[in-house]
Amino acid sequence: MSETLDLISQLCQALEAEGVVYCHWKSTAALDRSARGDNDLDLLVSRADAPRLTEILCRLGFKEARLPPERQLPGVLVYFGYDRAADKFVQVHAHYQLILGDDMTKNVRLPIERPFLESALPGGVFKIPAPEFEFIVFVIRMVLKYSTWDAMLLRQGDLPATARREFEYLEPRVNWTRLYAVLQEHLPYVGATLFDRCVRCLRPDCPVWTRLQVGRALYRALHAHTRRPPFADTCLKLWRRGSRSPRRRIFRHPPRKHMAYGGALIALVGGDGAGKSTAVDELYTWLSKDFDTIKVHLGKPPRSWVTLVVKGALKMGGWLGAFRKTKVTVPSGADHRFPGLTGYLQLMWRVARARDRYRAYVKARRFATNDGYVVCDRFPLPQVKLMDGARSDQMIDFGRGNRLVEFLVQAEKRYYRQIMLPELLIVLRVDPEIAVQRKTDEEAASVRARSQEIWELDWQQTHAHVIDAGRSEAEVLAELKSLVWSEL
Repeated sequence: MSETLDLISQLCQALEAEGVVYCHWKSTAALDRSARGDNDLDLLVSRADAPRLTEILCRLGFKEARLPPERQLPGVLVYFGYDRAADKFVQVHAHYQLILGDDMTKNVRLPIERPFLESALPGGVFKIPAPEFEFIVFVIRMVLKYSTWDAMLLRQGDLPATARREFEYLEPRVNWTRLYAVLQEHLPYVGATLFDRCVRCLRPDCPVWTRLQVGRALYRALHAHTRRPPFADTCLKLWRRGSRSPRRRIFRHPPRKHMAYGGALIALVGGDGAGKSTAVDELYTWLSKDFDTIKVHLGKPPRSWVTLVVKGALKMGGWLGAFRKTKVTVPSGADHRFPGLTGYLQLMWRVARARDRYRAYVKARRFATNDGYVVCDRFPLPQVKLMDGARSDQMIDFGRGNRLVEFLVQAEKRYYRQIMLPELLIVLRVDPEIAVQRKTDEEAASVRARSQEIWELDWQQTHAHVIDAGRSEAEVLAELKSLVWSEL
């Protein structure tokens, strides 16, 4: 246990100090992996101690998450914490009920939580149940998962190697006299005879037909403690297994978890050479492993057909040398500049690009509203003039009274006005000279100008979080992840 994460050590120490009645109720054969944060922490907790557990978790920076609807279980809450030193998420499953069964439905509850917790003993970092209690629950879990006809039919009836190792770890530690006494007192409807049959059916040499008979007998014994009737449960299992593959093909990834507090837009802004793209990629990879997360580039959004047509016309005209600006003198004698065809097309292109950014923003905002995380590369801000945002009235000194020009300028501004600030705005600020040294593939003057704008802005007047991006990549990413987790 020498590799126990600091966050997990703090959690277990707090639970012990405040007298929370709990135990790590399964997979004690792999407690070292749980202590390192490589496995989830499955903690069975007394209902009376639920408020104290919640307070401890919140104090340590854990946040409640929600599983996809088909995986949510009654009496089970999920929390995520972030160990900054190890750069790992710690996932805690707080069980207030023992819910068992096939992973698709978890249809059985064993109402033995109180004696199970009373049997708990110190097991190193965690408190663990008595071997007899854990072995009973383990055997029932495995039979319910792997000894049913639907599991056999779908070729999912073989006991996994990890489960076999756990079986071999637990069985020698059991005192069978005490185990039978536990069954007699707390699970008389299962009894010693049926339990012995369950143990035998988990051995490698047990015939399939025998396993099916034992599985049916166990389900009948536990009928009063099922969440739904057996036939309905079987239909639900088959439906979820059958629909899982098509859903993954359609959505391209399995459903992830959501934070209970809702989703958020996370926007990273910075000049060239600030490491913005690297930070966006790392942040997206970090969050998307566990949570519904998408990445959106609001500086270069997907182009609509209107944008493609206007941009194509501009390029074609440039190749042919067909577009020229003209200068017109009006009768009043006032000298006005009119944009000509090239200028009109450039204005239209800017409006179309603003529309593309707005549409990408709408998509991102909807995703965040539905509990997802959106990592935005660049974000239109009124303060930033050289990168993203309305620029048509800066580009062309149009003549007053030119209604088409004024309409296009106002249309661009209207799109940007509808893009509201994100929940979390992060500015990566780097010295312009450092940016020039980093960004050698672009003109130094352009890189310097963009970085200078970000460098000189007074971000204290905004709700932005400013990160010094002049440090090493590892330092910047560590601060970025810590900031995101603390704010969201």
